[in-house]
Amino acid sequence: MSCGTSKTVRVSKKVIKGDWTLSTITYSQPGKYNVTLLNDTNKDCFEGSTWQFVPNNNTGSYNINDSSCSTGLRSFVFTIQEVDAATGLYDFLLKPTDEKHKSETNQGFRLSLTSLSDTYMQWQQTVSVDGKPFTITMNFNK
Repeated sequence: MSCGTSKTVRVSKKVIKGDWTLSTITYSQPGKYNVTLLNDTNKDCFEGSTWQFVPNNNTGSYNINDSSCSTGLRSFVFTIQEVDAATGLYDFLLKPTDEKHKSETNQGFRLSLTSLSDTYMQWQQTVSVDGKPFTITMNFNK
């Protein structure tokens, strides 16, 4: 029995490492929604943001680049939790660490990594809207 990180997560950490751009955000239901992502800002501000992941110490940052938004660098820590060894995809917890964007409860955000390659990554977060599941999909390119 081992308490170390599984091979699947170790390989995924190598792929996720580096700089990414959050290219598009979509919703599972049609319509226009006023969603605040990661307790920070809206979809339009997040699209085009740049992200960096440093897996050896589970830290990262993202930068909102849209000048009509509250721009600047935000830092976070992330914890990988393996879900399916067959696909190598997992859930992870992303937690803001800079004071400006920490939530009042110091909460993290549970996200599912639904696709990962050397040049593409997709996250999904399912929340409840009017008692029904509502999925937010975030598509990244490297």
